[in-house]
Amino acid sequence: MNINKIPKVPLIIMASLLLWIKTYIVYKTSFDIKIENTMQEIILFMNPLSFLLFIFGIGLLMKKDKSRTRYIIITSFILSFILYGNVVFYRFFDDFLTLPVLFQTSNFSDLGGSASAIIGWKDLFYFADVILLIAFIKFMPKWFSLKNYSRASRRAYFLVATALVFFNLGLAESERPQLLTRTFDREMLVKNIGTYNYHIYDIFLQSKSSAQRALADGSELADIDNYVRANYIQPDDEMFGIGKDKNLIIVSMESLQNFVINSKVNGEEVTPFLNDFIGESYYFDNFYHQTQQGKTSDSEFLLDNSLYPLNRGAVFFTHSGNQFDSLTEKLDENGYFTTAMHANNKSFWNRDIMYDSLGYERFYSLPDYEVTEENSVNWGMKDIPFFEQSVEHMKEMPKPFSTKMITLTNHYPFTLDEEDKMIDPYTSNDGTVNRYFQTVRYMDEALKNFINDLKESGLYENSVIVMYGDHYGISENHNTAMSQYLGKEVTPFVSTQLQRVPLIIHVPGQEGKTISKVSGQIDLKPTISHLMGIETKKDIQFGGDVFSEQHEDFTILRDGRFITKDYVYAGEKCWDKDTEKITDMKYCEPFKDRTTQELEYSDKIIYGDLLRFYEETEYRDEDQ
Repeated sequence: MNINKIPKVPLIIMASLLLWIKTYIVYKTSFDIKIENTMQEIILFMNPLSFLLFIFGIGLLMKKDKSRTRYIIITSFILSFILYGNVVFYRFFDDFLTLPVLFQTSNFSDLGGSASAIIGWKDLFYFADVILLIAFIKFMPKWFSLKNYSRASRRAYFLVATALVFFNLGLAESERPQLLTRTFDREMLVKNIGTYNYHIYDIFLQSKSSAQRALADGSELADIDNYVRANYIQPDDEMFGIGKDKNLIIVSMESLQNFVINSKVNGEEVTPFLNDFIGESYYFDNFYHQTQQGKTSDSEFLLDNSLYPLNRGAVFFTHSGNQFDSLTEKLDENGYFTTAMHANNKSFWNRDIMYDSLGYERFYSLPDYEVTEENSVNWGMKDIPFFEQSVEHMKEMPKPFSTKMITLTNHYPFTLDEEDKMIDPYTSNDGTVNRYFQTVRYMDEALKNFINDLKESGLYENSVIVMYGDHYGISENHNTAMSQYLGKEVTPFVSTQLQRVPLIIHVPGQEGKTISKVSGQIDLKPTISHLMGIETKKDIQFGGDVFSEQHEDFTILRDGRFITKDYVYAGEKCWDKDTEKITDMKYCEPFKDRTTQELEYSDKIIYGDLLRFYEETEYRDEDQ
């Protein structure tokens, strides 16, 4: 056969094929995308292609071979970099990048240690197609061509690309109706429309959210206010005001999940101090974190506002200029000296700006602490010296004070100096999970020392102490090791239950009690407000006082999952808590519309900055 008669493969087709196949391999190896049927696998396989044909097809409009070649190589590199960026972000956060996250540049300088733990030389694979294209161009095998298409060929090319777009969207819509209008799940979007189209959609959402504030007016608050009033939860008469005029100390426990409480590794307790401390405190063992991409900052936002965080980016970055009606402002109005304490750069998560918006009087950040190489590890200052130095600051504060403390040591990748390792690591093939128990044990020891310091300083008996886990520490990327530790498969139900974090509230003079109501971080603001004698009846909030008999066993996670007293909605299935098996959807159906509505109302408040209109409306002045 004459090799010259074999049709040559154009550069544009080769670039599209290589990146298409690479993207699918990345889907299967680097992301944990759950496939439930053959149709979903087909959609996943084909979804990158339509975008790639379009974006590379732009090169067909260029007349010069050299310009077209340069464009395709540069485009291939940029798309590979975007794909790789998602891989690295997914390794760390078990999530996909969004446009707001890319603008959180002030955080990137602090990610060095964590990034080095998840980036290796094997990652060159993610750019293999670019290397191959350059090699083909340089050595020009006979079956390869740089020549342009004819006008008719270009027309046919774009017709095929357009047909593929509509075919992909049609399959996606049949598999997941209202995909682009009602989903809170980025994995669902990537699975159905592909990584690259997902980012186009994300840019559209960002543009839409920017316009929402400009177009918003106070009239949108009417329905939201009616909804909030209808769901208001009266405080418990015995607990309301029990902490009035006492100091308020809130501890955000980094990455602490509830499964470590009262658990053992290698025969040793992981949290011996907390196990004892919950015996003399109110302990909520069905309390869920509700954070999304903002992680710790999302938990802070929930605490202060009883609003849900955004599904994309972090409110601390995207809407720090909004008007808020925060717990901190209420405490300030009631005579408290309001502070936050975190031995890190004040700009991390944009805290220096956001704390002003929330009404904090003083932020004790990195310059307020003596941070050295000896007392630091991983992300910064160790928890034990952080608590020691923070208590010294508390002694000097005007009384009563409120302070929010953010711990740091129990943070991915969970590394410790040898002298701080108080238990042996867990034994699995997953170093992250193995080390997690050691850093949790260190934090537990730091908390024990902290409580002892409070007692010695005379602050303990006159302070309400609230401790809560801020978000998960072990993502779904580590399900194999977690299955080994738990002794069962990590199904969507089990994964949702792993989103429980501890909530511990110590009130001087009160006996310990475990409360198993289903609740979440959205409930922190009204609960704490009522403990401190602050009424919230006129507040726009979506949480309720967890001490109240009226509090319903129901909480919503930011990604659309929800938990009731008897059921869990996860993985688009309804799960029975008793059997941990899938059950009839009719048991979850009554809560689905409520979940969507509540998340959408919260988003409207944030995107439209609606609370700026609240003081000007009649809602707050009416008799309640």
